[in-house]
Amino acid sequence: MRVAVVNYGVGNIFSVTSALKRLGVEVEVVAKLDPKSYDAIVLPGVGNFEAGSKALSERGLRGAIIEAINAGVPVLGICLGMQLMLESSEEGEGEGLGVVKGRVVRLRVPGKLPHMGWNSLSLVRWSEFLDGLGDQEWAYFVHSYYPSPDDREVVLCETEYFIRFPSVLGFKGLYGTQFHPEKSGETGRKLLRNFIYKCVRR
Repeated sequence: MRVAVVNYGVGNIFSVTSALKRLGVEVEVVAKLDPKSYDAIVLPGVGNFEAGSKALSERGLRGAIIEAINAGVPVLGICLGMQLMLESSEEGEGEGLGVVKGRVVRLRVPGKLPHMGWNSLSLVRWSEFLDGLGDQEWAYFVHSYYPSPDDREVVLCETEYFIRFPSVLGFKGLYGTQFHPEKSGETGRKLLRNFIYKCVRR
């Protein structure tokens, strides 16, 4: 099995690739993407939505990722990588991939930003991506913005930080986490394992 980790200049590539390699899959970090060459694609990301959007366009990755999703190639977006699946963001200019209708909005809370550290996941809807996870398992977050999809049916988990916000999205082979599974201990390992062995090898 070949998994492409997309390097568009704003991703935490090392941690993600190391976590995937521990699952026994062949991982290739790519700056250009041929969607027909891989069994799954991971879009990581740390940083600014506007910079991420610009990088996807300048590197010719936007069309390739959308083509992969439309062709049914399983895709996992992590943190900014998931936010870029939506149409736009309050964080700045630039278009997302638009494969999830909705936009990314700022956490307007009285607490400290970014929302950083461990927080729990409340299960909203079952998915094979969440197989084996109990309610209120812990994951590691670093973010000031969160996805606000138009369709609630794509929300698999929510997290509370003064407000409740979507923290896991999923539909038709497309999955996204607002937190970092590669830094989330056993919870993250379960999710990455499910993505590879349940969502990809169907």
